[in-house]
Amino acid sequence: MPSFLHFLTNRTAELRLAVRVTSAAILAFALAKLLGFAHGYWAVITAIIVMQTSVGGSLKAALDRLLGTMAGALYGAAIAIAIPHATTAALAAAMVAAILPLALLAGIKPGFKAAPITAFIVLVPLSGQEVAPLTYALDRILEITIGSLVGLATSLIILPARAHQMLAQVAARAASLNADLMAALFEGLIGDAGRPGLRAQHAAIRKALVQAENAAEEALRERKSYLTDSPDPEPLVRTLYRLRHDLVMVGRAATRPLPAVLASRLAPKLVGVRDAGSDLLRAMAEALRTHHAAPSLERFETALRDYVTEMDAVWKDSATQVLAAEDAGRIFALRFALEQMIQDCRDLTNRINEFAGKKPSVAA
Repeated sequence: MPSFLHFLTNRTAELRLAVRVTSAAILAFALAKLLGFAHGYWAVITAIIVMQTSVGGSLKAALDRLLGTMAGALYGAAIAIAIPHATTAALAAAMVAAILPLALLAGIKPGFKAAPITAFIVLVPLSGQEVAPLTYALDRILEITIGSLVGLATSLIILPARAHQMLAQVAARAASLNADLMAALFEGLIGDAGRPGLRAQHAAIRKALVQAENAAEEALRERKSYLTDSPDPEPLVRTLYRLRHDLVMVGRAATRPLPAVLASRLAPKLVGVRDAGSDLLRAMAEALRTHHAAPSLERFETALRDYVTEMDAVWKDSATQVLAAEDAGRIFALRFALEQMIQDCRDLTNRINEFAGKKPSVAA
């Protein structure tokens, strides 16, 4: 039992979704019965399909389901009336006429993916009853409308999950993964231990960014539907992508350790940059998770400024003149990447403060 309770504690979001799905199914079934539908199956199925992890996702699913159902039901009824299909050959011809155009439409507009299925159901009613095609089509539209509305209402009322909250959590994960990546990348620059596990780290970051994009799309839909007054989610996702690109540039410059002529003076400064930068990203992740104001960039800025100052001083030393062009290029590329990272961290500070309801404190 304790392990089961621990499992539920770590699956709060999934448990809330399960409660919403179950509630929507029961409410849709009850309403369909109250309105006199024989079974109410389609209302229940639609309510389950419509229920997504966020309000924005449920809104899109409901609209897609309604549009696909209306197109498929009405077109399927028209084909059923126009093409008698008492024989197997006639039914096959009617199926081609009903499904082919709607499948093409669904390929062009994915929101209509339910249309071919609905057309087939109207063409060959699953109830086994002899019902006029147009009557059957209208019944399906009404049932699915009930399921869509119940599903959307349930997502708004029962344990609602807003997409911008999901975005903040996924963005926090991306920031935390970037912090780990930054620490790993510098290992290849200031030491000779290699950088094992980088491929898995990059894959995890890409996955988090895709999830952030999906959450941002749902959050934007909530904004456009006036379901929330949360800030525009797209700038946050753009900034997260830029930070990843900054770290990719750092990684390219850190494929090999510092040249011996530079290591004794620059390595300690780079350790300071690594520690300050990774700690900043972790603090930003925590701010996103808790909806608090963004942390200060001062420590990271100071560490980078110290590194740049030391680098300029080292570069005036005659000993550095023996550096190969490739090594010199890597060192300057690293400096550029870190300076760009500071700019993007400032931008991320503004995005975090927006999500926390604070006014931007630095220029974007």
